[in-house]
Amino acid sequence: MFDPVELLRQPVTFPFSGRTAKNRFLKSAMSERLATFSTLDPRGRGQPTEELVRLYETWAKGDIGIIVTGNIQIKKDHLEATGWNTIIDRDLPSVYLQEWTDVARAAKSQGSLVIGQLNHPGRQVSINIQPYPEAPSDVEQPSTGGVLFGRPTPLTKDGIKDIVNRFAYAASVLHKAGFDGVQLHVAHGYLLSQFLAKRTNMRTDEYGGSLKNRAQILLEIIAAIKQAVQNPSFIISVKLNSQEFIPGGLCIEESIMVAQLLEIAGVDFIEVSGGAYEQIIRSSRDKPYTAETREGYFVEYSEILRSHLNLSKVIATGGFQTSRGMADAISRGAADIIGLARPLTAEPLLVRDILRGEKNGAKGDKFPESPMLRFMASATQIAEIGNGQNITDFDNAFHVARFIAKMQKEIPAAMSEALFS
Repeated sequence: MFDPVELLRQPVTFPFSGRTAKNRFLKSAMSERLATFSTLDPRGRGQPTEELVRLYETWAKGDIGIIVTGNIQIKKDHLEATGWNTIIDRDLPSVYLQEWTDVARAAKSQGSLVIGQLNHPGRQVSINIQPYPEAPSDVEQPSTGGVLFGRPTPLTKDGIKDIVNRFAYAASVLHKAGFDGVQLHVAHGYLLSQFLAKRTNMRTDEYGGSLKNRAQILLEIIAAIKQAVQNPSFIISVKLNSQEFIPGGLCIEESIMVAQLLEIAGVDFIEVSGGAYEQIIRSSRDKPYTAETREGYFVEYSEILRSHLNLSKVIATGGFQTSRGMADAISRGAADIIGLARPLTAEPLLVRDILRGEKNGAKGDKFPESPMLRFMASATQIAEIGNGQNITDFDNAFHVARFIAKMQKEIPAAMSEALFS
């Protein structure tokens, strides 16, 4: 029998940047909602706060090999959620370089690599934020959980060039602030994944049609980041859907082809995910990737993907609970690194405790089958960590009942029906 801790504490060196993560753990991106926000004035949006710095100081103490931030938006009026996203936009009065430097310093204080995740929501932006979204094609996002979306306007070629430049600009700001790299969000139905999927990309120009054409904007962004940063040790990574589990969405065969293109482009690691926003209110029991009884929602897909790559590292994220389950995914070649998200909002020091042999798994919870409820609970815990408060224990049935009652009072009726019925 192998020792899971010995395997998980091994360092990992990335093939293109040459950077080394101190162990096989990655804190996956979660939207922190700890930035400034103004409903009326987009210029008052997106500034990192002292609460955000405190959050990353806390995670740094957890001895995590790689820390990935929540998705940083590249346009001030195209946001993935209502309020409090961090933003790096050249059209804002400031890019908040000092504030981002403070975040980087906090996250790196105990030797972690820190990666800034960059994102544009495309059509997947609430009509309350942006009634005129931009996307590859004019395919409207269906209403989900009471959230309404506007019909998107197809991006022109000049618009696509602007998007490419904005990603590169945001990466250059993070590089100046001391970040070790960036992650492009190409999953969960956001803009870059909209380009990849046939169902949302109906273009007939060089950005549509074949899979290589649909991946063209992604490859242009990677090239533009390299040009802007001019530092070969700056990590470029991608969060990629293995499948979307929706007719016309990205399938595993296409995901493999995209991953191979990313490897050729010099991407250090690919974090494997799946699904899209319009699925998130479904019970996890309805999701195809939970059919396997072993740990890890996407392990079977990361294993397939990794077998088709020679250099780029593969991260499996989602559904891991025990150190043995994590180490098993590594030992059988399904992943190089294990990504954790919600377990680290309940227990920010979980990785440290696992590597010390003090714990052999993550704390559970007493929630009913509702992915959205768990997302909201984690958001609450993130705010608590950022504000220096005690973290709510959702493994306690009383705390869960009180939280659900609070959510039923506060959230819109349509979303409440979707969550609690």
